[in-house]
Amino acid sequence: MNLSQRRQLYLQRMGIQSWSERHLSPVDHTEGQRLPQSEESEWGSLENQVLSCLQCPLNTNRKQPVFGVGDKSADWLFVGEAPGAEEDRLGLPFVGRAGKLLDAMLLAIGFERNEVYIANVLKCRPPGNRDPMGEEVTRCLPFLFHQIALIKPKIIIAMGRFAAQALLETNLPISQLRGHVHHYGDSSVPLVVTYHPAYLLRSPGEKRKAWQDLLLALEESK
Repeated sequence: MNLSQRRQLYLQRMGIQSWSERHLSPVDHTEGQRLPQSEESEWGSLENQVLSCLQCPLNTNRKQPVFGVGDKSADWLFVGEAPGAEEDRLGLPFVGRAGKLLDAMLLAIGFERNEVYIANVLKCRPPGNRDPMGEEVTRCLPFLFHQIALIKPKIIIAMGRFAAQALLETNLPISQLRGHVHHYGDSSVPLVVTYHPAYLLRSPGEKRKAWQDLLLALEESK
């Protein structure tokens, strides 16, 4: 099965039945390198801080924090908003229905889950999967910023309004943030905004727009 056929298969899994070939080059994967001991130690220290965090009331209801998962030297970083019930139970991001859709989105652009890094703005689940609150985001963002500094990604995909607004420090709606390449922080890492997979499950008609966002990210990452 060639690359075009694979993409078509994965797009069908996303619920997109047809697409126009744009002759994109295959994604260039780099084998994850073993991290220097100092970086491994810093990752361990950061994860311990997250696991023991009591900075906001979310710690009283969580089963466990959800730190992040994937290649710590990944070129691509995907950021969601907060853990859901399954994530809270297992301690891993995007493992429910939204996670399966994210896996299909990754495969559509030529990635396995373990070739990228996946994290959330909040490390603990908000009760009832409600939206994150301002103080919770403020308290938790430094953990994500530290992760980004350690990963040094070449591109960031912000999935959903909360991730996009937090990383870009804006109140603009996602409709105005999509379709453009933004830049994160002093390092000016390219950042592309797309819909959260959970939203796409509720609004499958928007999946084609999410595919357009991924194509934009692919072009930017060449």
